[in-house]
Amino acid sequence: MFSVTVRDHIMIAHSFRGEVFGPAQRLHGATFLVDATFRREQLDDDNIVVDIGLATQELGAVVAELNYRNLDNEPQFAGVNTSTEFLAKVIADRLAERIGKGALGEGARGIAGIGVTLHESHIAWASYERAL
Repeated sequence: MFSVTVRDHIMIAHSFRGEVFGPAQRLHGATFLVDATFRREQLDDDNIVVDIGLATQELGAVVAELNYRNLDNEPQFAGVNTSTEFLAKVIADRLAERIGKGALGEGARGIAGIGVTLHESHIAWASYERAL
């Protein structure tokens, strides 16, 4: 399996519901380093997994929809604990949608899977992987 990873970052504010979250139940900020990995079994006709420039551009567009936002105030996340794991899935699903629409080029239609990792710090991160 071949893979290419591109990176960006987001800064958000949010709070959580539930005792398991302790002090994070209060409004707080988070800065995430975001890695998006694209996987495929065979390289495309140009011998690449995906156009790195387009992958970087589209990841940037996806995270821009979340960046500098208080997720508690976003209707799409009403009543949802926007955990790191949950946000990794949101980003992966939005990237998958963009691939389906051709935003990463026709060659990207051969991508077999996407993995998104959100790094909360140098010692903690969460990931989500999905097939296409």
